[in-house]
Amino acid sequence: MIPETSRATRPLPGWVVALGPLVLLTAPADRLRPQGAPPVERLAIERAILQSDGIVLSVLNDGPDPVTIAQVTVDDAFWAFSADGGGTTLRHLGRTSISIPYPWVPGEAHLVKLLTSTGATFEHEIAVAVRSPKAEAANLGLFTIIGLYVGVIPVALGLFWYPLVSRLGRTGLDALLALTVGLLAFLFVDAVKEGLEAAAGMPGSYQGVALLVAAAAGAYLLLETFGAWLRARRKGATPTADSGAVLALLVAVGIGLHNFGEGLAIGAAFALGEAALGTLLILGFTLHNTTEGLAIVAPIAKARPSLRTLASLGLIGGVPTIAGAWCGGLVYSPVLAVACLGLGAGAIAQVIGQIGGQIGNQIADRTSRSDSGLSRLASAPVALGLVAGFGVMYITGMLVG
Repeated sequence: MIPETSRATRPLPGWVVALGPLVLLTAPADRLRPQGAPPVERLAIERAILQSDGIVLSVLNDGPDPVTIAQVTVDDAFWAFSADGGGTTLRHLGRTSISIPYPWVPGEAHLVKLLTSTGATFEHEIAVAVRSPKAEAANLGLFTIIGLYVGVIPVALGLFWYPLVSRLGRTGLDALLALTVGLLAFLFVDAVKEGLEAAAGMPGSYQGVALLVAAAAGAYLLLETFGAWLRARRKGATPTADSGAVLALLVAVGIGLHNFGEGLAIGAAFALGEAALGTLLILGFTLHNTTEGLAIVAPIAKARPSLRTLASLGLIGGVPTIAGAWCGGLVYSPVLAVACLGLGAGAIAQVIGQIGGQIGNQIADRTSRSDSGLSRLASAPVALGLVAGFGVMYITGMLVG
């Protein structure tokens, strides 16, 4: 009989082995700080909501150490306040809502300061005091109308170019697809710029730039997988019709994600009291989005799609603007804005690559196979289309400021 002490011990579960080193690393972290060192305090005031009875601040502890909110001033005057949710002492990534019964003045600017128990001060400026919209039928209806005007109607108007597009010859179709690449290239640059600006205003703990890049890469890979799945399902269709229909759907999805970001910007502008900026954004995005319908129909110029198909593509590209306006005006979050702008940028980049490949394949069918891909793509109609597409978007953006 084998002695009890000589029996083989059972191995530890895999999850224990995996988490063990991490626990050992994090356990002594609090003891590494030198004695007497001051705490690192960082408060992020994410949003100020103006109500009829005062101001409500959404506050996040962006630092590694606990922070206690001790006092609040508005326009350099101390005011009583109450903390809901997380209380006045916040740990890392802890949240709370600070309610201040301050009689704000419509149209005026106000400066709110939070003072911690150690004396650190964190400021938030309300540039234009306007009552924040609530999730009411009237506000939902207003943002729906804005989304229709900015996203759905312009994209639908662009689809009406289909009869003209369908009459183009091969060279004209190459130029049109190149024009689409130019339009989408501008949207890509615009999404990246807006995403970087939004990331700069995010709390540092959320690592805005990394979130933007991750969302873009995720959207790119998801659309690649989605496109491959669609092509596998449409094996019975002709190659031209198959590639065109799939590409048109991918273009609509990419534009829809970008338009969601546009809706966020417009809704947030109105929610922050910047009505003039919101109106200007409506005008600018409307001019831009009219050309997006053209980008959607370009890949299916020779496919003879049904009215139902065209309507579906238009809704995919335009309706997200309404959802974006709702989120921007009612529950705006910088994290959501950065993630959506990243998704839009990644989707547009994927579509640009797909359209570029289709242009190269179409030209290759009419040229010598010995020509390099670069020389085929550098033909005069394609080059003019690229420049024209980017130029149209640039000029419309410049004209509306």
